[in-house]
Amino acid sequence: MAAKRPRTQRRADARATKKLVHDRERLWLLSPGGSAVRPITVVSPAVIDARVAAMRCPQCESDYAVREQEATRTGDRVVSVRCKLCHVPRQIWFRLGSAAAN
Repeated sequence: MAAKRPRTQRRADARATKKLVHDRERLWLLSPGGSAVRPITVVSPAVIDARVAAMRCPQCESDYAVREQEATRTGDRVVSVRCKLCHVPRQIWFRLGSAAAN
């Protein structure tokens, strides 16, 4: 099999990278905290900061910088964060409940 030309290889690599980013974003939305329908259950709002500090960006595995934390009408909490390395903004959803609900 003949080697691909450099430009052809770069385009193939770019398509593969774009697909990987898309797949990681879809996986993030399906994971706990990734959407309002899949919040992370916590026992107190006091533990939210520690939970966010322990999370990593699904794109680059870097830490998050917390931008804002607010309560919704339903009583859930949403934390707006931005990745410190790739600067992707996200919202992480939390719900107050008992420890057994985790």
